[in-house]
Amino acid sequence: MEQLGDLEAEIMDRVWSARGPVTVRDVRGLLARPLAYTTVMTVMDRLFRKGWLRRERSGRSYRYQPALSRSAYTARLMSEVLSGTEDRGLALLHFVETMGAAEYESLRSAVQWHEARRMRGGDSASPA
Repeated sequence: MEQLGDLEAEIMDRVWSARGPVTVRDVRGLLARPLAYTTVMTVMDRLFRKGWLRRERSGRSYRYQPALSRSAYTARLMSEVLSGTEDRGLALLHFVETMGAAEYESLRSAVQWHEARRMRGGDSASPA
């Protein structure tokens, strides 16, 4: 999975934070730095071609949505990092040791949810 460049990540952050489909003009207005409309349009088109964004025609322009949620992107990055280590279990142990109590409880709940889901045969509901 290809990681996002700085501007791509900034744009994806705005798209992920939106409550629905966005236009290039919407995203441009939300960016922390002033960029040309054509720059934002080019980057969003590249993100579409790379599979990061979905788009549909809206008049003469497009409305964009993320093809992947922020949490799914993060999970893929974590999986990629873990696949590059010789001992995934040890890497996970070190990761857990860096967690605060709230993060640890979230992880514990996710593992319990996953185990219960496996016991039920793969129910598609997500953890609360």
